[in-house]
Amino acid sequence: MIKVLLADDEAMIRAGVRAILATDPGIEVVAEAADGREAVELTRAHRPHVALLDIRMPRLDGIAATAEIRRVAPDTGVVILTTFGEDDYIARAIGGGAGGFLLKSGDPRELVAGVHAVAGGGAYLSPPVAYRVIIELGGGRMTRGADARSRITRLTPREREVLALLGAGLSNAQIGARLHLVEGTVKAYVSEILARLEVRNRVQAAIVSYEAGLVRES
Repeated sequence: MIKVLLADDEAMIRAGVRAILATDPGIEVVAEAADGREAVELTRAHRPHVALLDIRMPRLDGIAATAEIRRVAPDTGVVILTTFGEDDYIARAIGGGAGGFLLKSGDPRELVAGVHAVAGGGAYLSPPVAYRVIIELGGGRMTRGADARSRITRLTPREREVLALLGAGLSNAQIGARLHLVEGTVKAYVSEILARLEVRNRVQAAIVSYEAGLVRES
């Protein structure tokens, strides 16, 4: 069962999101918060697999709450669910440690898929958000590609294999099945990869993998 914390300052939005998640018997909303500070406190108390956060909330916004949650509960994945898809929000959310970024205007099935992906150690972006990230990657790609190829030289051959599959969007369980490793070992590899690449989360690591050409190699 995937335990989810839901944080949004609008009760009606929380009710709607809860109803969508309730369509999946494998997901349980264990706590709800009306602001970012409460979201951090409830995450500390309940240790959910996924914290689903709005960006604009009182006391502590979703971006700041993401960073706090990643600090106090590093095993909890964060998914941003928002009306706002501006590039600055996307960059700040990913930079702060969010593993997912979903738009409230999107298909409800994306919400369920995003929760499953992040709970499984993967990442998930709404299609419009993913498109904008890819467009951003296109600018200055040659320079960033050279930097990414330099950075992956810090990795062992096995870590490069894991990074390639991570960049292709596979969860820890899927990577383990592909490489015949237990999920705990994959998680340890991913933690080491993030440290060696000096990135904060899987999304940033996936970008390095893409820019270095590892995704095409996988």
